[in-house]
Amino acid sequence: MGNLLRSLLLVFITAPVFAQQISTELKNWEFRRTDEQAWRTATVPGTVHTDLLHHKLIPDPFRDANEKGVQWIDKKDWEYRTRLNITPELLRHDVISLEFEGLDTYADVYVNDALVLKAENMFVRREVPVKKHLKPGRNTLRILFHSPVAHDMPKFLAERLVYPAGNDASDIPLGIFARKAPYHYGWDWGPRLVTSGIWRPVRLKAWSKAQIKDSWLRQQQLTDAQATLEAALTLEVHKPGAYNIIVKSPHEEFATQQLHQSLSAGKHQLRLPFTIPQPQRWWPNGQGDQKLYPVEVAVVSGGDTLQKLRQRIGLRTIEVVNKKDEHGTSFFVKVNGRAIFMKGSNYIPQDNFLPRATPERYKKLFDDMKEANFNMVRVWGGGIYENDQFYDLADEAGILVWQDFMFACTLYPSDPGFLQQVKEEAEDNITRLRNHPSLALWCGNNEIAVAIKNWGWKDGYAYTDKQWKQLLEGYETLFHQLLPDAVKTHDPGRFYFPSSPISNWGKAEDFKHGDNHYWGVWHGMEWFEAFATHVPRFMSEYGFQSFPDIHTVRRYADTSQWDIHSYVMQAHQKSFTRGNAAIKTYMDHYYKPPKNFPAFLYLSQVLQAEGMKVGMEAHRRAMPFCMGTLYWQLNDCWPGASWSGIDYFGRWKALHYFVKKAYAPVLISHSKQAGRVVTHLVSDLPEPETAMLHLQLMDMNGKEIWQEQMLVRTKTGGSEMVHSIPIQDMLNGADRTRVILYSKLLKNNKVLSENVFYFAAPRLLQLPKAAIAAEVEEKDGKMMVRLQSGSLARNVYLSLEQDDSSHFSDNYFDLLPGRAQIVEVKTRLAKEQVKEQLRIMHLANACRE
Repeated sequence: MGNLLRSLLLVFITAPVFAQQISTELKNWEFRRTDEQAWRTATVPGTVHTDLLHHKLIPDPFRDANEKGVQWIDKKDWEYRTRLNITPELLRHDVISLEFEGLDTYADVYVNDALVLKAENMFVRREVPVKKHLKPGRNTLRILFHSPVAHDMPKFLAERLVYPAGNDASDIPLGIFARKAPYHYGWDWGPRLVTSGIWRPVRLKAWSKAQIKDSWLRQQQLTDAQATLEAALTLEVHKPGAYNIIVKSPHEEFATQQLHQSLSAGKHQLRLPFTIPQPQRWWPNGQGDQKLYPVEVAVVSGGDTLQKLRQRIGLRTIEVVNKKDEHGTSFFVKVNGRAIFMKGSNYIPQDNFLPRATPERYKKLFDDMKEANFNMVRVWGGGIYENDQFYDLADEAGILVWQDFMFACTLYPSDPGFLQQVKEEAEDNITRLRNHPSLALWCGNNEIAVAIKNWGWKDGYAYTDKQWKQLLEGYETLFHQLLPDAVKTHDPGRFYFPSSPISNWGKAEDFKHGDNHYWGVWHGMEWFEAFATHVPRFMSEYGFQSFPDIHTVRRYADTSQWDIHSYVMQAHQKSFTRGNAAIKTYMDHYYKPPKNFPAFLYLSQVLQAEGMKVGMEAHRRAMPFCMGTLYWQLNDCWPGASWSGIDYFGRWKALHYFVKKAYAPVLISHSKQAGRVVTHLVSDLPEPETAMLHLQLMDMNGKEIWQEQMLVRTKTGGSEMVHSIPIQDMLNGADRTRVILYSKLLKNNKVLSENVFYFAAPRLLQLPKAAIAAEVEEKDGKMMVRLQSGSLARNVYLSLEQDDSSHFSDNYFDLLPGRAQIVEVKTRLAKEQVKEQLRIMHLANACRE
């Protein structure tokens, strides 16, 4: 390698001596396979896979069926290095350390060939003092990543025990041994790509005298008159002396507080109370504003500010109520004393290669959640503890976070080494996240408790009584002792429960107790109508699969593979036991056959969205018995078939458009009950609304058959039946396959909610061959599409043929006869191009007769 490239790999640290802490992110890395001599440029944060891909040494694992061809990577050891040029001035600081936000996973860190750290947990931040190993001039930082497979295989061979990790897509499940993102080893919606690398930033820090290791702005009491708080600080002192701790408001929203202290060398726990008068509360999305108070915490010595932290706090009370009641056992969330119905989804990591999830992708995802009226998101236990931006965005958007610890769908080791790793992991992440007002609860794991009772693990894996007893004792230690103790110690008052769901979905009694994962639809092959009858106290998982649209499929499969039975489409379907066959079975039950492959993709999304709508509306209608609905799943980590509502490239599927309407603050919802059409009015608004409800039965050409209007008043934060009529009386002889019930709620000529109800399955409907007129207009810098049809067009899907980044403000909607629909389209194309490339699909032209 030439001198020019070597010079590019140097990180020059030339800061002058001054009191304030210095922190520099290290760039200019290179990497190699340890059994090769060639060093190549690397991107940090990054992964081995993405660096190999950048140098065109592997095919794109997300394209075709390439995933299988890159499995060798996790069997090799890899090495990263960078060079530091350290000045004499920098060395005059008292302490110089390396801060690692995330090493994935088994890593030996060397400074000038001195071993300074052995890391074994992807989820734990590490800070290592390295001053004694540094010298003026050129220094080398080298990180050796051991193959996670080679590292953990001896553990398996020593135990001779196969853990019930059914999602681990290898012959020998090793993921349970590593404190590493479980989904990297495979799941039923994502590939097996077991990464290594520096997945979060590395920083060189230099400081003198003292530094703040942790700042916890802990709310003590909250009233309308005053909020009482305490800044609980962990201060690391290198030089004994007098220090001044200051807590202040940059916006002068509360009085500055100071603490003068004479401190010896070592770590100190300091507490500094402060108050905020007339506090403004932080509310979840849809309930009020998300007021965030900036707070500055500083440590000063001899007039010099050594370090200054800027944090934000939101003032609110939060309680998860999980108690016996007249129905069974409740599970609901109260914020600021108000019981609030939770609307949201389960979140998985946005990429198998985590550093590719850019700040822009995070921001867009939260914008998408807020636009779809979310007030909660569950960070699911098979992924990662998310980065700081995720929780900052949740604070800003008013989206509460249900936070799982990273354990899912299997039992785990319980040896002292493993438990110590988990203890450090829990402490690090609890202290990192506890300041966020969006953090609602901690959950120990995903589905392990219900699996122990119902998934047949003991017999299915042929465990001896002794082995099974040992596994269960390990479960108790981990989820009933270690983790709740960690929460109690580091985040007291926050709700913790060991495992979600609390109840199974097999029996009627299960739906009366706690949260539930209902998989009768999909895994149980029950029809969508079961969503309306299987309603729990809180639905924390349920879902149905679909494919992404044709734009996304083009990114990983060429036209020769446009068949669900092709090897590429099969490779991108990870639900092997059911997958494509289940989608086809449900599609044949509800719909006429699609005309071609793009129509099949479209129809799979409509199938998913219309089916999930049944569940979402049923859960909201059942308030207050049911107080939450979190569907599976929000997003994807790669392109393929899955339960997501937003695909890997950020495109909204039909489901997310339906979620936006089903989660609207006010909802009109119809259902069939004992031969009647029953209409419920659901509201999440903190105040009641009086409005006019219009009900109209019409044929598919717009002719009115029956109508009724009434003045209604929404129930504050609740659901109420406002209308009921026998189906036969409403139809009055009309053919149920040729009519629709259209409803809307109007206040001051503004539509608060509208819905369309059908009396027959889509395959039975006599849909007309709608002729849709489309006009494209530009107005106030926005591109608008105006649609109109003389007859009903169901599930109208708009797309632009050559713009795979376009987004429509509404899509997959029912275009009513004679009523114009105006949709905004965000696109890079000009008006004439939009006209030329606009494609319109709906049920009547997507399905065969």
